[in-house]
Amino acid sequence: MNRKIIRFAAAASLACFAGMTAAAAHAQDPKTLRFGVEASYPPFESKTPSGDLQGFDIDIGNAVCQKLQMKCVWVENSFDGLIAALEARKFDVINSAMNITEKRRQQIAFTPAIYVMPIQMVAKRGSGLAPTPASLKGKSVGVLQGSTQEDYVRKHWGTQGVNVVTYENQDQIFADLAAGRLDAAVQEVQTATDGFLSKPQGKGFAFAGAPLKDPTTLGEGTGFGMRKDDAALKAKVVAAIDSLRQDGTLTKLSMKYFGRDIVAK
Repeated sequence: MNRKIIRFAAAASLACFAGMTAAAAHAQDPKTLRFGVEASYPPFESKTPSGDLQGFDIDIGNAVCQKLQMKCVWVENSFDGLIAALEARKFDVINSAMNITEKRRQQIAFTPAIYVMPIQMVAKRGSGLAPTPASLKGKSVGVLQGSTQEDYVRKHWGTQGVNVVTYENQDQIFADLAAGRLDAAVQEVQTATDGFLSKPQGKGFAFAGAPLKDPTTLGEGTGFGMRKDDAALKAKVVAAIDSLRQDGTLTKLSMKYFGRDIVAK
């Protein structure tokens, strides 16, 4: 074998090894469960002052890992990029207060709903604003980019003169609402309560109107999102969630964070 052939063979072997290494990097470790999360949506997922993750979804994820005897790894990602990152195998499960909708089901699989949380509008107290296109015409409404709330307001309000403003995280929405750059914001009830209305910046604001209803855009509850070709992993995760539902763990966590049971039956 001459030197050119030897060099070619060595290069081919190196390329093959690099390809195997890259594939291994994306392969799922059977002892590790990687969760994708956007950590600015309290009380579902947020960070402590020291940078640790906390919240209802975080506790559920850790409980699932404990049931499966797997190590939890948390991968932070913007909410609107979670599905793309899941499909790119940056993590194995979306665990970030993602509502189950038909639109999302076209791309990924979901576990059965774990919990159900109402969606409601927040506005300045005394503004007289209501969650209707007539009331909000010419007004600016903030929503989380890529969320079911965005789908709802674009479908029902955005085509009728309401200015829909999207944000990468919920904290930015609340900051602009408090500063008067937004007239209203739409989000889950508990997030508005814990992340804004109960804090000094939320003084003078309140829920406006009843919770919003539309199964097509707002979905049928919140679950874990997974790749469609991960059927075996999904079966394990669903079994763990069912066990946590049956032994009362999910209800106990719900009472801890919300003072009521929001677990899907």
